[in-house]
Amino acid sequence: MWGILGRRAVVNGGISASSLRSRVRSSSVSARSYAAAGSKEMTVRDALNSAIDEEMSADPKVFVMGEEVGQYQGAYKITKGLLEKYGPERVYDTPITEAGFTGIGVGAAYAGLKPVVEFMTFNFSMQAIDHIINSAAKSNYMSAGQINVPIVFRGPNGAAAGVGAQHSQCYAAWYASVPGLKVLAPYSAEDARGLLKAAIRDPDPVVFLENELLYGESFPISEEALDSSFCLPIGKAKIEREGKDVTITTFSKMVGFALKAAEKLAEEGISAEVINLRSIRPLDRATINASVRKTSRLVTVEEGFPQHGVCAEICASVVEESFSYLDAPVERIAGADVPMPYAANLERLALPQVEDIVRAAKRACFRSK
Repeated sequence: MWGILGRRAVVNGGISASSLRSRVRSSSVSARSYAAAGSKEMTVRDALNSAIDEEMSADPKVFVMGEEVGQYQGAYKITKGLLEKYGPERVYDTPITEAGFTGIGVGAAYAGLKPVVEFMTFNFSMQAIDHIINSAAKSNYMSAGQINVPIVFRGPNGAAAGVGAQHSQCYAAWYASVPGLKVLAPYSAEDARGLLKAAIRDPDPVVFLENELLYGESFPISEEALDSSFCLPIGKAKIEREGKDVTITTFSKMVGFALKAAEKLAEEGISAEVINLRSIRPLDRATINASVRKTSRLVTVEEGFPQHGVCAEICASVVEESFSYLDAPVERIAGADVPMPYAANLERLALPQVEDIVRAAKRACFRSK
């Protein structure tokens, strides 16, 4: 399962980036079960904005910094209204220098403040990766616990649409391989609110991976999730849909794809359990393995590259802890093992699609033709 081109030639694994940036309300989201019917709805954008607003209101140590977060109100309007409410001392517009402002943010965290650093895209975090890994992630261990680094690095991650190889990478596996970092990837509005609040309150550095194509998506949201005290636990996955025949694990935008695949599989008599990882590091191995021990089959899905990916880690965990429960080989669906193409038709081929997940699940259940 070496991705797209590998999928066509060898096995399978693609993903899909959909509409243009202006079409943020793509078709990538399917059935959701976050709140009862008739409940309120909230976009992921508003969920993130409200989480930051409430945490800034509750704790004067929290501040926001990044390119265009203030006067322009954020490249994706996540920080809309914050400059007017909190002023330029807590909402800092920075020059286009990720290495510079990320280093300043880490230094502020050393001093006891709680920076929320926005990258216009996580591809630009490459300019600041030394500060993220060598300064933020390692300082607590290297100081024998004397230095905490309560900082959040957030922004859109993974493929958007038509932005080419240098702006389309998924950094989940990159940052999740680093001890000292926590890595979160929300799917729904509830995920976004609860996980971002948890990240801001956490005493350690958190990499918060959003998805540009989900910002405009609306999700039902419960009254509990709208409460200012609401917070989701870091390191705990969510079972989005229960099933008994095959386990599908994924995160971020791919959760919607997996739920759509589960609907199609149900039409053919296959009951799929869909797990929204939410937290990439720490990884909820217990929930994953408990599900696999129930279904005896595993399909893992991600947008990132297949080699050394999140899917690979999940497969290894299941083989190590639940091998004797497996009734079929594990299936891995990932992005193509190539730099992201710019052409729209090739871009779609380079990303996992709903039909890829369906085929993999049917193979695992020995139902492929």
